[in-house]
Formats: sequence, structure tokens, C-alpha cells
Amino acid sequence: MAAPDIVVTGIGAFSPLGANAQDTWTALLAGESGARTLPYPWVEELQLPVTFAATTKVDPTEVLDRIEAKRLDRGAQLALLAARDAWADAGAPDVDPTRLGVDWATGIGGVWTLLSAWDTLKEKGPRRVPPMTVPMLMPNAAAAAIEMEFKARAGARTVVSACASSNEAIGNALDHLRLGYADVIIAGGTEACVHALPLAAFAQMQALSKRNDEPALASRPYDAGRDGFVLGEGAAALILEREDHARARGARIYARLLGGAVTSDAFHISAPDPDPGGSVPRTMRLALEDAGMSVGDVAHINAHATSTPVGDIAEYKSMRAVFGAHLDDVVVSATKAATGHLLGGAGAIEAVFTVKALHERVAPPTINLSDPDPEIPLDVATSPRPLPDGDLVAVSNSFGFGGHNAVTVFATV
Repeated sequence: MAAPDIVVTGIGAFSPLGANAQDTWTALLAGESGARTLPYPWVEELQLPVTFAATTKVDPTEVLDRIEAKRLDRGAQLALLAARDAWADAGAPDVDPTRLGVDWATGIGGVWTLLSAWDTLKEKGPRRVPPMTVPMLMPNAAAAAIEMEFKARAGARTVVSACASSNEAIGNALDHLRLGYADVIIAGGTEACVHALPLAAFAQMQALSKRNDEPALASRPYDAGRDGFVLGEGAAALILEREDHARARGARIYARLLGGAVTSDAFHISAPDPDPGGSVPRTMRLALEDAGMSVGDVAHINAHATSTPVGDIAEYKSMRAVFGAHLDDVVVSATKAATGHLLGGAGAIEAVFTVKALHERVAPPTINLSDPDPEIPLDVATSPRPLPDGDLVAVSNSFGFGGHNAVTVFATV
């Protein structure tokens, strides 16, 4: 029996660019940056070398009710809001709870809860540690919150594979729908670790941009002057559905999810595999094979493109190894220039952008690219770029510490 076709019927986000998917997309097309100077007193008190990040445009506690906010770590707060946005956008599908699943992701989990509870323990003793600390800090807390919100009983799974996490979760959802585990799945990812410790740690790795005087210009993928990524926070969600189920309920369909693939480098805990014939290009080839597509079918790529000197070149070489001369005909967007790097939430927000690009036939801009690196000859959209008529195929790339690679392939309806 042929596997069912899987479609996207809802999108949601809570991001540095907006409190929902549509506002986020509008700000992205307008060339806005979500990077901003941090207002926290500990930035100056601890003399952090990096004083900015791409924090959410709206504080989630301003949207959630008081009890919800109190019982959820910030990452789970963002996840729940993104899932609600996607669910409403999909028309609140009427689905048997035993046929509704969750495939979610995070890279780090409840770091704010963990570090805050540690401070409380040291300063006030064990009796003052909040009793909900463990349920709030565990990496599956966001998936659990979404599962309980929507009464999803077909499984609530959590992927933790660094910056590839949510793209891997979307690929898992594709498999789970194909295998018949569910009719509808809420898939995506979240991250909220703009905290002193992760900032200091990433800075020690020389991974972060240090453009403290111009945060909005700091994330600049493919630019010769790029000096590291901008730490971001946020969440995004897709409502993925068997096409027959979506058609039966008269759902609006944004795009098809055609394929996905996951591989691992087995090379280094933090450095990308420099081999242009290694695991990264293999992931792209496997994803296209799973989608039943060839390299010549692809019109658009939402690249991982973090704005690090080494990472951007490594990904380019891998794309060139896969697509060859056809890469010159592919419009590339590097949207972390606007959102910063959402780590475990990056693949999800970029999947939303890929779906919107196909649905509206426009590739979003890559801001801050003023001096293109001559070692990365790509056709990068620096302003909203119309995509051609006809059937379109797009690829979304995600790669993470530990050598985790995840690629998904989408197409127009």
C-alpha cells in the first residue's frame, strides 16, 4: 500500500519577530531584525562579553494567564503559544484524540528553571526550591504541555539533537503519519536559553558575534565580515496531516511535506564535518530521495547558515556537492540573519518560512549581506524574491552540535 501524502494545514510561531506566524513572516519580509540589547541587570553585573540576543518580540507572560506562566518554563511557554497559533490557523481540526500526536523538540530544555532553582537552593535552602522544578526543567515539558492542551493521545515525543532538533522532529512526524500512528500531528520546536550561563559559554567557544554596539547588524550569514551567530529564542509549529483527512474536513492546505532525512557525522562534538562528500550532503540526497525528487526539481533552499565563519562555508560546500551547477539556479535564504539562532527551535521556524515561501511564492530576504564572501558564490535573496510559477520544491537544512543533520523537503500543493 502506498504511503499517504502529508500536508501542512497550520503554522504557528512566537518569535523575535512577532507573537504569531503571520506577524513574524511580515516582519521577515520587511527586513526587520529581532536582535536587541538585553535589559537584564546581570549582563553588566557579570560583565558578559556579549550583551545582546534575539529575544521574543513579546514577553510570553503578557499573553499567558498567570497560572500557566507560573507552571511552565519559558521554553514551554513559547511552545504552547506557537502550538495554539498553529492549531487555530489549521481551523482547530476535529480529530479523534487517539489519532492526534505531538512531535516536538528542544536543544537544551528548561535552563531558566534549572539555574533559577539552583540559585534558590544556594541562597535559601532546599525547602524553598519550587516543587514544580523537575516537571518544568525536563526537556519533554513543552511536548507534555502541548499534549495536555490539545488532548493528544497518539504519543508526545521529544527530540533533543542540538540545532537539528526540530527539523528532525518534523521528519519524525512525517514518518509517524505515513506509518498510520496518527491522522494529525503538531510538530515543531522551542528554545529559551538567553541566560547568562549559555551566553557566557557560547562566547567562550568564540561562537557568538560580539557586535554589541549594533545588534541588528550582527547576524550576517555569507557576509565576509560575519563573526558568529546571534543567540535567539522562540518556538514554531506545523500542523501536519494526512491529505485524505485534511481534504475530508475541507482544510486549507499550505504545502506538502514530501520527505526528510537524518544522519550523523561521527566526526566532532562541535565542528562541522569538512568533507564535502560526507554526512551533510548525504542527508540532503537522502531527503530528496525520500521525497521522490531530484536536485533539478529544487527551486529554493532555506539554509542553516548560522553566520559563523566556518559553518557557512562548510554548508555551502555540501550544497555544491549535492546540487552541482544547478545550485546557481536555486534561490537561497538565510533567515537566521533576522531571527538569530533559535537552536532547538531553529528548524521549526525555518520550516514555517519554507512553507510560507512556497505558499506565497516568495523567498524571504537575507538581511545584513553587504559584502558577500567570495568563497560562497550563491544566489542569495537579499530582498523578497518572487519564485517561479508551476510546481515548486524547497529544502530546509538544519545541522547541530554532535554532528546531527536533519533535512526536510516541501512542495507546493
